[in-house]
Amino acid sequence: MELSRKPNTHSLLMGYLLWIFGFIGAHRFYYGKPITGTIWFFTLGLLFVGWIIDLFLIPSMAEKADLRFDFGPVNYSVAWLLLTFLGVFGIHRLYMGKWLTAILYLCTGGFLMLGVLYDFLTLNEQISERNRLM
Repeated sequence: MELSRKPNTHSLLMGYLLWIFGFIGAHRFYYGKPITGTIWFFTLGLLFVGWIIDLFLIPSMAEKADLRFDFGPVNYSVAWLLLTFLGVFGIHRLYMGKWLTAILYLCTGGFLMLGVLYDFLTLNEQISERNRLM
């Protein structure tokens, strides 16, 4: 009997690309670790030591994220790219179908950047919830 494997939600390649900026916690936020992502942000990846160690921990973080978050039509990697580079314009919210808040972000600079910060802390849960509903 063959066990069905849950589809990947978080890309290993995306994790390593974000790891390049990992001393500010980008890869940790991506893999659903907002607390340590915040710590990495304020300590430059624990003075770069934690950042280097994470190079070897990324495959494990990817596996845990794949198990934790729901697969669906909203792609985590696309949403994270849009948030990272266009978050203040709300493009990631347009991608997720959240039109009203996307317009609010566009008109207010990411809701005065507080909305962007909120999304960095909760984007994985938002996508997972959206994927369950679709």
